Amino acid sequence: MSGGSGPGGYPPDVPATITAVCVVHALLPEPGNPDGTTAIDKRPVAGPVPVGLTGLRGDDQRDRQYHGGEEYAIYLYADEDAGWWAEQLGRAIPPGLFGENLRTTGLDVSGLVVGERLRLGEGVLLEVTSPRNPCATFAHRMAEPQWVRRFTEARRPGAYARVLEQGSIEAGDPVEVVARPEHAVTVAELMSPALPGCAAALLDAQARGLVGLGPRMRADAEREAARGGGSP
Repeated sequence: MSGGSGPGGYPPDVPATITAVCVVHALLPEPGNPDGTTAIDKRPVAGPVPVGLTGLRGDDQRDRQYHGGEEYAIYLYADEDAGWWAEQLGRAIPPGLFGENLRTTGLDVSGLVVGERLRLGEGVLLEVTSPRNPCATFAHRMAEPQWVRRFTEARRPGAYARVLEQGSIEAGDPVEVVARPEHAVTVAELMSPALPGCAAALLDAQARGLVGLGPRMRADAEREAARGGGSP
């Protein structure tokens, strides 16, 4: 799903840009989370937003076992994929509905590879760490039939990223790919269940020093490889 004009509709002449920066709007009830709440309700904010090692100022994650922390500091989703979902579901998918921090245009977010580095504006540098795998909280948020299965089968997950260089960002800032590891395994391919061969290829890339996996992504890849996502 990477590059150019793929199924997500990414015309090659559109510059990659941040179209919305979203932080938590309100905590919602979520009995399955440690404190009984979720911060999935993100909404766009105006003006520059500082970016630290654990994400955007004003944002929050309530279940740090599966979300947030430095490895999953920022979640990106593409306008093009959101538009595809809007057509499928017959409803608007505004920025932040999926719990994303950044909405972009002109960038195939689900086609990014683990370890790919993105320059946002002039100061912030991100490194892609993982796909987003759907959970019960996301299903409750969307209230769509069989949402976890549908989101998984679509393989338009968006991408989590860590912050390598801090700064501030705002809507309208450019997004530039500054480094792309040679292993070419995309976050869409790594969604659980990973496509055949992908988890093993990612672990091999780590062993050869082509990418540095975070603890959670490494554990996910090892689990996927063990159950068949690593064998052609």
